[in-house]
Amino acid sequence: MYISDTHLKSFLADAGLVSQKDFDAAEIEAKETGKQVGEILTSHNAIGEDELRRTYAYILGIPFVSLAGTNIKYDTLSLIPEPVARRNNIISYVHKGDELEVAMLDTDDLAAIDFIKKKTRLKILPRLTDAASIKHALKQYQQGLKSSLGDVIQKETEALAAGGKVKEEDLRQIAEGTSAVRIVDTLIRHANAQNASDIHIEPMEETLLIRYRIDGILHDAMELPKHAAPAITARIKVLANMRLDEHRLPQDGRFGAEAGGEKISFRVSVLPTYYGEKIVMRLLRDSISGFTLESIGFHGVALERMHEAMRATTGMILACGPTGAGKSTTLYTLLDIVNTPNVNISTIEDPIEYQMKRVNQTQVRPDIGFTFANGLRALVRQDPDIIMVGEIRDKETASLAINAALTGHLVLSTLHTNSAAGAIPRLLDMGVEPFLLVSTLRICIGQRLVRVLTSSKEKYELSRDAQIQLEKSIDAGAVLKALRDEKVASKDAAWKNVSFYKPKETTEFPSGYSGRKGIYEVLPMTSTIKELVMKNATADEIEKQARSEGMLTMPEDGIFKAAQGLTTIEEVLRVVTE
Repeated sequence: MYISDTHLKSFLADAGLVSQKDFDAAEIEAKETGKQVGEILTSHNAIGEDELRRTYAYILGIPFVSLAGTNIKYDTLSLIPEPVARRNNIISYVHKGDELEVAMLDTDDLAAIDFIKKKTRLKILPRLTDAASIKHALKQYQQGLKSSLGDVIQKETEALAAGGKVKEEDLRQIAEGTSAVRIVDTLIRHANAQNASDIHIEPMEETLLIRYRIDGILHDAMELPKHAAPAITARIKVLANMRLDEHRLPQDGRFGAEAGGEKISFRVSVLPTYYGEKIVMRLLRDSISGFTLESIGFHGVALERMHEAMRATTGMILACGPTGAGKSTTLYTLLDIVNTPNVNISTIEDPIEYQMKRVNQTQVRPDIGFTFANGLRALVRQDPDIIMVGEIRDKETASLAINAALTGHLVLSTLHTNSAAGAIPRLLDMGVEPFLLVSTLRICIGQRLVRVLTSSKEKYELSRDAQIQLEKSIDAGAVLKALRDEKVASKDAAWKNVSFYKPKETTEFPSGYSGRKGIYEVLPMTSTIKELVMKNATADEIEKQARSEGMLTMPEDGIFKAAQGLTTIEEVLRVVTE
């Protein structure tokens, strides 16, 4: 919002909000720094941000609204998806006819206004508001979900009150009824708006517990009446093409839906428990593009080694880590980089987590005998240049992947090991010959995901005791060298000069974190490590050699990112010790 300094000075002076001395000092600083006078006045506490915003609204002739204490209809509030509202500080609060009034902190955010105009096809009327109003309105998204579900759940409870044993025909009728459809659709929309990766629907003794996994951590979303369980379970089973009359055996399935304007695939698992059937739905966003190795967390020597491996036309690249460590995202990012018109890329996956253009993706079907091994055999006859195998699970798949890498293909795959060095003994245990392994394996990537701090984080320096503890747990010298080399710290910096950060709770982000990023270790198959493999060395011996050749381990890379202000030391220790 541009307002001339003369206009601002005149109004603030007349209203007695800022002294002449403070304004003159701010004007001088504005000329020196290039910042706006208003920004400088608020940074020096000469005037509050909300008070200044009200002043702007008055001068510009834009209505100012306060939403504090106001209850907004959920139908109106939800016209703007919650992530957009949070990111752009914009709330829809009045909808009349073809007009929508929106409260904003910055009415010059034309991109946000244009997005909402296209999404709603309504005439947008921007209004200025204050930070307290935005915070109050954002809380109502969660409250609105519960209230919008209330009527539906009540009806569902009454419909099931008759009790008795429900036949399959009745279950299908309930699953396709308005109540069940609305409950499940609302849960899906809300989970997507919260950026959840999983929805857990857990039957308890007297209630049905709904939980979301957000940034790797499970959070309680709500508790529903136990009577709603049959309808929700039946609806999800119908969507995922499962048997409605099977309640004793686990079932798996998947379905697609649209939420918040994006296509999402849901991988569904149903498991019988003591109080009923527990359901877990994994949300898989259908497209992935635009990621780079830098954006997902690679840097320095590790980044150089990744690029070097990607330039090869043969060999194997392995991503290692437990379930939920981000291995698939790493491999898809690599595929996105090498996905050019002059190569043929084929994948064999379980499941297909993201759909990629110009990539031939195949889903395994173990129930009909179509396994990774069978699929891989067929793939190599399809003239591929690059092959991605979702996971190496057994000796047969490992052997076929190694042979594919030997015969002129670049093979990408994943392995469930705790570290990059641990992948080598695991493959040898599967029966892969050492001389074949050293001939094909290019790099092993060990990884975990850490939560990322929000901008409201608090800075602090390590105490002397904390420095000693840190130096005991990692190779502090190697991390400090990396910080200096990559200009995160000055060339003569010591640990006492390096700042770290703590999460700060806000209304928008109660945990102080938002999103996740990878921490990595990249182990290259150098000549010295090849010799160790041929001698049947242990994972510890291989890791020790790799560290001597410049590899940062996952904890060390995590501390590096903590020093960058991306995450916290506590978060790094949490994920590497799980």
